[in-house]
Amino acid sequence: MGEIKQTFSHSKDLRLACRSGEFTGQTSAAIKGFTQANLVILPEDWANDFLLFAQRNPKPCPLLAVTNPGEFTPKTLAENSDLRTDLPRYRIWKQGELIAEPTEISDHWQDDFVSFLIGCSFTFESAMLRAGIPVRHIELGVNVPMYLTNLQCEPAGRFRGPQVVSMRPMTPSQAIHAVQITSRFPSVHGAPIHLGLPAQIGIVDLGTPDFGDPVPMKENEIPVFWACGVTPQAVIQKSKPPLVVTHSPGSMFVTDLKDDELTVG
Repeated sequence: MGEIKQTFSHSKDLRLACRSGEFTGQTSAAIKGFTQANLVILPEDWANDFLLFAQRNPKPCPLLAVTNPGEFTPKTLAENSDLRTDLPRYRIWKQGELIAEPTEISDHWQDDFVSFLIGCSFTFESAMLRAGIPVRHIELGVNVPMYLTNLQCEPAGRFRGPQVVSMRPMTPSQAIHAVQITSRFPSVHGAPIHLGLPAQIGIVDLGTPDFGDPVPMKENEIPVFWACGVTPQAVIQKSKPPLVVTHSPGSMFVTDLKDDELTVG
């Protein structure tokens, strides 16, 4: 997706830059310290099924907030925000097919839309960096690599499909430390779900991610996989709702919550 060239000191500034069209890139390294969220927007008729799906699949879909029908400001996460404009880039899906990737969705908004904000692993990356654990996609200024797996989500209502994982290379000792750190962030995917041996979860080639950008593996490193909030997009393709709006992978909603507010233990 190209290098990240802008950084912001406060979440509100980043959201306003998205709203004006000034910023349309990846958010992983664009801001530090503020909780980021995946986005799924569905008509009310499909919302209860998705709520149940998220509850049954808390690792890939840890819920941070759910709006009332028609609301576009998740007040518990960011006052005065607007989910129609405040993400860098969106995806619009019809019958499971991706039809557009706009930078705002005001013209597509419906009064029956229910928005789901789902925890994102970008949130715990600052803690990993502070601990001296490398985050390769941030080093390179690219999007995190994400992969479809052979791990199936627990079905709920009309939703079913495979789980998506994000991957970060690190040495085995760094991986152990990363497990300890990320276990304290259960509301943003928590600890990894798989280490090494990508073929065991259906990944054939780490060099060709299904979403995001590839990153190199160095000598003595292993791939470490976390459950990923892009999972709903794989499930959408399988379940084929009539209309869904999501974030574009890597282009998240940045909240006013501080990362440290989500730690436990």
